[in-house]
Amino acid sequence: MTARSIRATAAAVLAGVLAIGAGACSNPGGGSGGSGKKDSAVVGIAYEPETLSPLLGYGKDGNSKLFDGLLAFDADMKLRPALATALPEVGADRLTYTYKLRQGVKFSDGKPFSAKDVVFTYTKILDPKTNNPSKGELDAVKSVEAKGDDTVVFTLKYPYAPFAERTVLPIVPEHVAAPQDVNSGAFSGAPVGTGPYTLVKWSRGEKITFAANPTYWGGAPAVKKFTMAVIKDDDVRATRLRAGDLDGAILPPNLAKTFKGDKGKKTYTAKTYDYRDVTLPTGNKVAGDTAVRRALDLAVDREAMVDRILEGAGKPAYGPVPTGSEWFAAGTERAHDLDRAKRLLDEAGWRPGADGIREKDGVRAAFPLWYLSGDKLRQDHALAFASDAKKAGIAVTTQSGTWEVIEPRMKQDAVLAGGGSPGDPDFDQYNLLKSSLAGDGFNNMASYANPTVDKALDDARRSGDRTVRKSAYDTIQRELVKDPGYTFLTHIDHLYVVNDTWDGLSTQVEPHDHGLASGPWWNVEKWAPKK
Repeated sequence: MTARSIRATAAAVLAGVLAIGAGACSNPGGGSGGSGKKDSAVVGIAYEPETLSPLLGYGKDGNSKLFDGLLAFDADMKLRPALATALPEVGADRLTYTYKLRQGVKFSDGKPFSAKDVVFTYTKILDPKTNNPSKGELDAVKSVEAKGDDTVVFTLKYPYAPFAERTVLPIVPEHVAAPQDVNSGAFSGAPVGTGPYTLVKWSRGEKITFAANPTYWGGAPAVKKFTMAVIKDDDVRATRLRAGDLDGAILPPNLAKTFKGDKGKKTYTAKTYDYRDVTLPTGNKVAGDTAVRRALDLAVDREAMVDRILEGAGKPAYGPVPTGSEWFAAGTERAHDLDRAKRLLDEAGWRPGADGIREKDGVRAAFPLWYLSGDKLRQDHALAFASDAKKAGIAVTTQSGTWEVIEPRMKQDAVLAGGGSPGDPDFDQYNLLKSSLAGDGFNNMASYANPTVDKALDDARRSGDRTVRKSAYDTIQRELVKDPGYTFLTHIDHLYVVNDTWDGLSTQVEPHDHGLASGPWWNVEKWAPKK
C-alpha cells in the first residue's frame, strides 16, 4: 500500500510459484549448489515486478541494478550522488533543484547518457497517458529542463520537502524508449540502462538473470552473474536453500531460525517500515462501519502477533509510521482491550446472536479476508486477526488467492495487505489514505475518506516547513485512532539467510517491497568473494 507498493515497485507486485520438481527451474543459476561459482550467485525472492521499465514504476525507490538515478541511497539511507556529480543545488525559494551530471557515462548499449535522457524520463512518467501508478509522487514537478548536456533543472509547483529523495528514480535512454509505446512496448521486458548489471533473461514466474556490466561507470562488479529465482512459497524457498539450489533467500522468522546451526550460512536482519494491515473497505456494510473498525482496532492483540508470528522480529503497528520514527505521533498507541471493543459494538447496536456473532439491522457482523497464497506471514496474520475478531463477535472468513483473484474483490472484501516506505511519510501515506485515490488499483484499498486527513495530507505535501509537516502527520495519526480505515497489525523485520562466501554484505532500512532490490543484495555490485 507502498505508493501502495504492493504493485509495480514490486504498488505492484505479481508472484509466480517455482515448483520444486520443475526441471528447468531446479538450478536457476546454471551451476551446482546455488551458483556453484565464486563469481555467481542465485537468491530466492518471493515476488517479481510487473515491469522492468522505470517509466511504469520499476525501481522508483532505487537499487534497480539495471539503472541508476540522479541520486542513490547509501547503507545508512543517506542520499549520495549517482548519475549526478553532487547533491542538488536548491534555490532559496525551494522551488528549483539543479543537478550537474556525471560525464562519460554510457548506457549498456554503448550510447552516451546526457541531460536529455533525464528530461525524457521525468516528462514521460508525468504524461497522463503513461500507466505509472506512482506518478503522483512527482506531483510537485512543474517542469524539467536540460541546460546543455550536463545540467538539469527541476522547477516545482510548491516546496515539496522530500523532492531530492524522489530523484533516485532510474533514468532510461530516450533513444531506446521514445520510439516505443510506453505502456506496451518491449522496453518493459528488455530494458537498457546505465546500471551495474544488464538483463540476460527474464522468465516470468521463474527467474530473472543479470550479467555484470563490464563498462559500468562505478566499476565492473565482481559477481559476474546474478540470478533471482522467483519462488512464491516460503516453504519451497527454504527447502531449496537447504538443498543448495540457492545461495540466499528471504524467509519468514519461523523458517529463518531453522538455519541457525548452519555454520556455512549467515542471517541478516533488516529493519523496515514494512507493515501488515487489514483493509476495511468502506463499501462493505460491516467492515465499513466505524464502530466495527474501532472495535477491531482494540480487539487485535498486536503484541501476541509479534511474539508468536514474528518471533520477536518486528513490533506492533498502530499506523503506517513505525514507533520509534521521528514522525510517529506519541500517544496513538492502542492497547489490546477486548472488553472495550465489545462495549463499542454494544453501544453501536451490534448485538450478539445465538452463535455469538453480532448482528445489526438484519446484517450479520461477518466479512471475508483475503491473503496472498503461499505467503506464510500474511496467512498467519490473517488467521490471528480472524481469531481476535471472533472473540469480539465478528466472524472473519480467511481465504487465499493470487493478486489476480484478490484485486477484483478489494472494494468489498478485506485484504491482508502490506505497505511502508522509509524516508518521508508522504511516500506511503498519501497513496494509502487520500480519498481521491480510492479505487485506483492498490492505492487506498479501503476507499478511505476523511476530509481532515485529506487536508492534512495536502498541507504536509505542500509545505517546506518541518514543524507544519510534523503537525499535519500527527493529525493524520490521531484521526486514524478515531476513524480507522485499516487495522494495522505489525511492522516486520526482513530476514535473509545467505551462504557465507562473500564479503561486503549489509542491509538498509527497507520498504514494504523486498527481495528484488533490497536485502543483502541491495549492493551486490560491491560484493567480493571471500579468500
